[in-house]
Amino acid sequence: MTQSSFDLIGVGSPIMDVLAHVSEKFLADHVAGAKGGMVLVDDADIAGLVAKIGSQVAITPGGSAANTTLGATRLGLKTTFLGKIGADQTAEAYHANFTAAGGDGSRFKRATLPNGRCLSLVTPDGQRTMRTHLGAAMTLHPDEVTLADFRGVRHAHIEGYLMFNPVLAQKVVATARAAGCTLSIDLASFEVVNMARDWIFGQLKEGVNILFANEDEIRALFQKETTYDAYARELAGYGGIAAVKMV
Repeated sequence: MTQSSFDLIGVGSPIMDVLAHVSEKFLADHVAGAKGGMVLVDDADIAGLVAKIGSQVAITPGGSAANTTLGATRLGLKTTFLGKIGADQTAEAYHANFTAAGGDGSRFKRATLPNGRCLSLVTPDGQRTMRTHLGAAMTLHPDEVTLADFRGVRHAHIEGYLMFNPVLAQKVVATARAAGCTLSIDLASFEVVNMARDWIFGQLKEGVNILFANEDEIRALFQKETTYDAYARELAGYGGIAAVKMV
């Protein structure tokens, strides 16, 4: 594959997903924080919750931007990914899965750390409450992000979780724009929005081609209750495409 052949690059945390269906009672008894959100935790916290759940868990490569990137791959787009994986067996499995699905794995960075993973606790109503240990993914440094990572790429899709590291998030969007990429951002979580509202509005004013938000995230962004079409129209008023997702 040549350096000028990518339709899309995903940018984010390449983490292994651990999926479990749990009851509302389990969530209330064992998980602090708001239902439906995402909180960063230590790997030991994930291990403790998995031990309480038992054997009924599924493991699959994931990460918000990576999932979107592989979805685009399955639709026939030529894709690559920017993020940092570890040096353990989980990292090797992650990289192998990504490339086997048709994605280009040449732009992953490497760290001598365990790969990140995310525990998604799914309640009977379909809501996901996530607890994430970023592992190697969290060590991606702004200085490692270069124009070469975006060379020959038409569109960059960035996950909102990068906003937990605002310097990194700013370097990514600035470099993608400098490389001539169009840009989409998925807000990822209402906790992300609550923390980074000013930065998000700054990006919207500078120009974001597509912004994705679910019902909780768009409510947190505009801090008011209204209809979904009103949310979408207000968001589109910044000049890009507004994608308001409904659960």
